[in-house]
Amino acid sequence: MTTEAPRHSHAALTRLAERLFAAAGLDGEKARTTARLLVLTDMMGRYTHGLAQVGAYLDQVQRGLMEGAGEPEVLRDTGATLVWDGGYRPGPWLVERALRTGFERLSQHGVVTTVIRRSHHIGCLAALTKEATDRGYLAILASSGPHTKIVAPFGGKEGLFSPNPFAIGFPTTASPVLVDISASITSLSNVREKKAAGARFDHPWVMDSEGRATTDPNVVEGKGGSLLLLGGMEAGHKGFGLALMVEALTGGLAGHGRLEQPTRWGANVFLQLLDPAAFAGRDAFLAQMDFLTDACRANAPVDPAQPVRLPGEKAARLIARAEAEGVPLSPTAAASLRDWAARLGVEPDPLG
Repeated sequence: MTTEAPRHSHAALTRLAERLFAAAGLDGEKARTTARLLVLTDMMGRYTHGLAQVGAYLDQVQRGLMEGAGEPEVLRDTGATLVWDGGYRPGPWLVERALRTGFERLSQHGVVTTVIRRSHHIGCLAALTKEATDRGYLAILASSGPHTKIVAPFGGKEGLFSPNPFAIGFPTTASPVLVDISASITSLSNVREKKAAGARFDHPWVMDSEGRATTDPNVVEGKGGSLLLLGGMEAGHKGFGLALMVEALTGGLAGHGRLEQPTRWGANVFLQLLDPAAFAGRDAFLAQMDFLTDACRANAPVDPAQPVRLPGEKAARLIARAEAEGVPLSPTAAASLRDWAARLGVEPDPLG
């Protein structure tokens, strides 16, 4: 995303995305929630997972692969733990439903954990955990795509895992800390972005079918290559461990995953909410985290022009700018939205 990309009102973009989803077949709440969270993702600067996903989502709705109505099936509910079957309904909507359920129960349980099998793609994890940190809670969120085999186990060369993202968000007196990482160094979205631009990665972040690290994104899809694990060829055992952890938290606890060999685009999800009041107390938590984050910022930087920045600080700045100046939208994303608006008979305002 370049700084020259045209900016548009976040409210107007949200209305456009909501109209598109509704026209394609998502019911009111699902259309509103999915649109709002995708725009928030762009406001946070995570452009590959924001409005750039609208076209793929709309295609899934129209093909009957993303369910547009109905509720998740409750398979188990102990009060503090829940298991849902999402029925391939929109992932952002399902996770927000789980968040709201957890918020209602935290005063009683202190910790509420929900796992979801057969969700659709959940989008940007940091955008979802922010909903918890804005209320003073901690959130741990993980997702795996049991249909996807694009990351090889350490020492292997055949794709087995999805990138398996994992996030944790927690509040501080200033902006929340929003950690959003994955078991792989890069993502499939970034691979496709590089391929479309005819560019290579700056570092060897992918592996070809023979197990050789490379900067060439063309070796991945259709060529038998894979995304390298976090840690790369030297220390990829760390990314391997993270991938296994996410698989256990998602498919393992949900009781549905790679064993069933699904082929439909979807996700298994782990969401845990924690209220600091149920532990040493909110004031104590904030005192500890404020001290720690202040110490991080005060740490002597390698480059004085680039002081230590905590995860979530850039997102907070970008959200503030987007609220004041509008959300940047790449020509590619804008063209896709206009195309879908024409197909669905939706007025493309604010894109013209």
